[in-house]
Amino acid sequence: MANTQALCSQFKADVLNGYHIFSAAGRGGAADTFKAAIYLASATVDATTTAYSATGEVANSGSYTAGGPTVAWTAPAKTAGTAANASSTTYATLSASISVTGFTAAAFDAILIYNSTTSKAVSVHTFGSQTITAGTFTLTMPTNDQTTGLIRLT
Repeated sequence: MANTQALCSQFKADVLNGYHIFSAAGRGGAADTFKAAIYLASATVDATTTAYSATGEVANSGSYTAGGPTVAWTAPAKTAGTAANASSTTYATLSASISVTGFTAAAFDAILIYNSTTSKAVSVHTFGSQTITAGTFTLTMPTNDQTTGLIRLT
């Protein structure tokens, strides 16, 4: 068992089927609610993950509760294609770092970002195994652009 960083395969079909609304500019003017669940290194979340599950998730501790904290996305953006190369990249990143205070957990190494409105998985992000005792865990978000955004569709 191991966690593997990936855009969840089912997410790609779910986007085309309209299951995810990332910003208020989306269908109906209301964004879905997204969360980031933290998983133990002994769990298995990866590209095959289709939905949030509590199996392998860290225990409630400090400000962390089952399912993880609510997160918000930047408005999805895209790079422009050119006449010679019509392709473009659409990207989005969480609008703020994920931070959990008063947190105690051992051997955790991944988060699953998922749509808590539908429970459908979006992506898995891994980092080196962490152990924290009554401290603050902060996961800093990358720059929101076509090369480092959390979600990139080309």
